[in-house]
Amino acid sequence: MSMNNVSLETKCVQAGYRPGNGEPRQIPIVQSTTFKYDTSEDMGKLFDLEASGYFYTRLQNPTNDYVAAKIAELEGGTAGMLTSSGQAANFFALFNICECGSHIVASSSIYGGTFNLISVTLKKMGIDVTFVSPDSTEEELDAAFQENTRAMFGETIANPALTVLDIEKFANAAHRHGVPLIIDNTFPTPVNCRPIEWGADIVTHSTTKYIDGHGATVGGAIVDAGKFDWMAHADKFPGLCTPDESYHGITYAEKFGKEGAFITKCTAQLMRDFGAIQSPQHAFILNLGLESLHVRMPKHVENGQAVAEFLSEHPKVVKVNYSGLPSDPYYKLAQKYLPNGGCGVVSFELAGGRAAAETFMKNLKIAAIETHVADARTCCLNPATSTHRQLSDEQLKAAGIPAGLIRISCGLEDKEDLIADIAQALDAI
Repeated sequence: MSMNNVSLETKCVQAGYRPGNGEPRQIPIVQSTTFKYDTSEDMGKLFDLEASGYFYTRLQNPTNDYVAAKIAELEGGTAGMLTSSGQAANFFALFNICECGSHIVASSSIYGGTFNLISVTLKKMGIDVTFVSPDSTEEELDAAFQENTRAMFGETIANPALTVLDIEKFANAAHRHGVPLIIDNTFPTPVNCRPIEWGADIVTHSTTKYIDGHGATVGGAIVDAGKFDWMAHADKFPGLCTPDESYHGITYAEKFGKEGAFITKCTAQLMRDFGAIQSPQHAFILNLGLESLHVRMPKHVENGQAVAEFLSEHPKVVKVNYSGLPSDPYYKLAQKYLPNGGCGVVSFELAGGRAAAETFMKNLKIAAIETHVADARTCCLNPATSTHRQLSDEQLKAAGIPAGLIRISCGLEDKEDLIADIAQALDAI
């Protein structure tokens, strides 16, 4: 029985690593920077990518590869790699096919750190961007593309706006213009959405969130669907389709095909030069989280739904953002892409603005105030007094983050306890 034919639940537990007779049942932690060889010829084959194996952990490590392979299997991709953080994953995924003079089309509704990466840091590298609303029409999306566009980017469920992306619409637009769609699938995880099935070409994750799920290890992952035909658009992607003189003249798209070119180039070039690796120890911890991902996600969704429903009927709450509510503008898209629910993150606006938010936060007993989401423990944040405290109330409103906005990430506690905690904190206002 092949791992391709088993359910997602079984893959969470067993994919990526299959021990042989008498080998360790759990993934071994190969905590070594380097690997020994008998001859220079043996090592030379590895450097020429003629043989598979390991020579230096900055490029590849067995522990990391087992875990990357599991995430790739869960997403339905052909190859994967781990990075030191979700930010590194998004940077590598974009920079692997963009260079000075390139252009990106990105959804405007994405995590603030990624927005900054694209709009500020990549701009300094000569890579331009056009941001589009996630709700754009096909015509509006088409209008954003340019001659030099090399990638399209979005998030399945945006952090913290919680908008749901119409992946199929974005994928079709990207493909009409001969570029891949890169989707950050951090919030739903492959348990609740597999963007590749809807046309995405590259999937990224901040594994720091639900995939680890215990607030224990920072990390990222990139998965290639193995479907984008780089050679058919060779003029757009010279890095993949012409010889890489910095790596023995290899042409990645020819040597490794659609299935392996992207991740091989990303490893041989970007990981070599930037070195944003995940430590084997972290990959091991990450895998412990993956083994229960399919059990945890339904509970996060159950708690998120219950909390969202409670908040939507509370007189002190002006608005609730949660795609599981029929009143939510993204409910219909969520039914299509996230039939089993999205995640446990809910955001809501208090009628009393900044003062009400401060009182509410101060009175929480179970939910902890922290700049984190997607954890076994419930955590809560008021952006106006933390991540966005440099902005005035007017600027906050313009950014779609009113001063009274609260983001709560529902953990794995009992939902009645969470609701009781929220209720008493609201009563204090």
